[in-house]
Amino acid sequence: MAKKDDAVTLEVDGHVVRLSSPDKVVFPEPGITKRDLADYYLSVADGALRGVADRPMVLKRFVKGIGQEAFFQKRVPENRPDFVSSATLRYASGTSAEEAVIRDAAGLVWAVGLGCLDLNPHPVRADDLDHPDELRIDLDPMPGVDWAQIVDVAFVARDVLADVGLVGWPKTSGSRGIHILVRTDRAHDYPQVRLAAQTFAREVENRAPGLATAHWWKEERGESVFVDFNQNAKDRTVASAYSVRPVPDARVSMPVDWDDLREVRPEAFTVRTVPALFAERGDAHAGIDDAPGSLGRLLDLAEQLGPAEKAPRAGDGTGRRQSTMPLIEISRAATKDEALEGLDRWKARHSDVTRHLSPADVLVDGMRGSSSLWYRVRVNLQHVPESERPTQEPLEVDYDPWTRSAGRGS
Repeated sequence: MAKKDDAVTLEVDGHVVRLSSPDKVVFPEPGITKRDLADYYLSVADGALRGVADRPMVLKRFVKGIGQEAFFQKRVPENRPDFVSSATLRYASGTSAEEAVIRDAAGLVWAVGLGCLDLNPHPVRADDLDHPDELRIDLDPMPGVDWAQIVDVAFVARDVLADVGLVGWPKTSGSRGIHILVRTDRAHDYPQVRLAAQTFAREVENRAPGLATAHWWKEERGESVFVDFNQNAKDRTVASAYSVRPVPDARVSMPVDWDDLREVRPEAFTVRTVPALFAERGDAHAGIDDAPGSLGRLLDLAEQLGPAEKAPRAGDGTGRRQSTMPLIEISRAATKDEALEGLDRWKARHSDVTRHLSPADVLVDGMRGSSSLWYRVRVNLQHVPESERPTQEPLEVDYDPWTRSAGRGS
């Protein structure tokens, strides 16, 4: 293991980049080190920069490795090198953040040095922070959904895009889903882009009922592919092309051609395999900047469809949303493993209930805290006979992400 003060310096495109702890193992199973990650990003720099260059970026830092939760750093470090610039994003809440903007391969290595695995840029360029140039389509499968169904929904999405004059560029998410990126002409602001994305999701659901859903509330989706339109909100970012994801096999978010989408599998694209594929085939998204389109026809469709249905509100005066499903909460935890351990304990006590549950009835949510994720587990009892439904019990793990305290099961 490298000592804390061990470091190497790399010369990248005329810049000297310091990489601390290059021999630190980041992915234990394949034995991938921090230096391996830097070499990986250099090998695919042309493609990676096509997705991230000139965009403000949230730094998602895994300083303790993939076994620990990342923390999110919006503000660029004060001691950033001169080849990393910044841009200040302002939000409706009145807050702002001066975020990092990388422009070249040296910036990719710098991000690796900070403990970043995946790169999380905003859908805007630094020269115009109010008008996104990228519509982001995130096809997020619910539990129980297989790869073939996700691909089927992706092709429905391609047809919808074609019908409104847009071109989509698919990539594996690096997890279970598919992302489709769409370059736009920067003629609309964030609320309009989000409306266009929501309209697109509703149209995909209309064309593929049962396969795809635009329902924002997870318990209402069933075993379908959620077309996550809210990834286009101003405070959201998505892992960009060629990003390394924090999964044990060091999987990569890989651009693919539409002709190949039915044949590929996400697990085929890793830090070990992608450099050779990139050298052989080039970047499947090489033409993305040459195909910007207008969101005008999607916004026209929004008027035709009318407002999306909203969830009913609770009658207790709080104004909170009232779920239409019989939900109980199981755990809130600092880590996903802790949250799922709480679920296992609950299942052990309620084996008569568990047999009624479908995979999509167990709802595991990654929730954004002040600087890191925390996890919530709920169970939808819709398939459990009403007379057999358990009531809400004390949480198996009761974590408060703002005071960092935990109760039962901690």
